[in-house]
Amino acid sequence: MKSDLELEFLSQVRLAGLPEPEREYRFHPTRRWKFDFCWPSKMVAVELEGGTWTGGRHTRPVGFEKDCEKYNEAAIMGWKVLRFTVNMVRSGEALTKTEQEVK
Repeated sequence: MKSDLELEFLSQVRLAGLPEPEREYRFHPTRRWKFDFCWPSKMVAVELEGGTWTGGRHTRPVGFEKDCEKYNEAAIMGWKVLRFTVNMVRSGEALTKTEQEVK
């Protein structure tokens, strides 16, 4: 299921004419970890971190620790993971940074 934030970011990506990203891409051979968006040929992934101001999963201790584990493993595997908050998507910063890596 796509969140409103994911739909907003995907719309920005499409309007900017970037290549279509893969969604919910499982990047690890044994873990069930997935990226929100990614461009596998470029080894670039985007993770949208919702709930940063409302105590969402990504800001709670257990969720934060699990995210660290996932992102560290992705980095070891050679992935560049860009992480963005709601405000970063809405301001256009997320799109600008993504364009720098994907174009």
